[in-house]
Amino acid sequence: MSDNRHLIWSNYDLDYEDWKDELEAEYPEKTEYERMELMYEINGDYLDDERCNLNIPLSQPILVIAGLGRWNGRFSGYKEIKSGNIRDCLYSDTDYSTWYVDKNGDMRCDAVHHDGTNHYLYRTYKDGATEEQIDRLKEKIYDGVVTRADITRVTKRLGDEIGKVYGWEFPIRQPQREEAR
Repeated sequence: MSDNRHLIWSNYDLDYEDWKDELEAEYPEKTEYERMELMYEINGDYLDDERCNLNIPLSQPILVIAGLGRWNGRFSGYKEIKSGNIRDCLYSDTDYSTWYVDKNGDMRCDAVHHDGTNHYLYRTYKDGATEEQIDRLKEKIYDGVVTRADITRVTKRLGDEIGKVYGWEFPIRQPQREEAR
């Protein structure tokens, strides 16, 4: 994992060699195949642990901004996690998922499936965001023309809340000043 991101959980690129010594010591009666299956099962249990760790209710829903890799190209999309609970971000119907917080404090997921890879950015609406602002942001996402400024105007990052759980800190971003007209 890159130094630029903090891993929450992943089932991508699990390496039995990293688990082998501990699993052989604890389960000497099992075959290597059975221990490999156990590795995947234990790693799956770790995801349940992370959902408990990140049981953090927010005051607003979470917006998931998606770059979707499909058989016929890349597409933009979004969905909302109405519960506003960070734990509810940790669900996927893809083959492999890696959730992390990047160096800027944004929670992200790279999710691999049979057609390609989806990239998700999780943000929560700012308390003062209006329905009109939210709708305009969603339209820009859907149309594939959204900018970072559009996103940060209406939403805020989740990494600060996640960092409180794991002891991670992220640089405080200074709001961009609007140029004088």
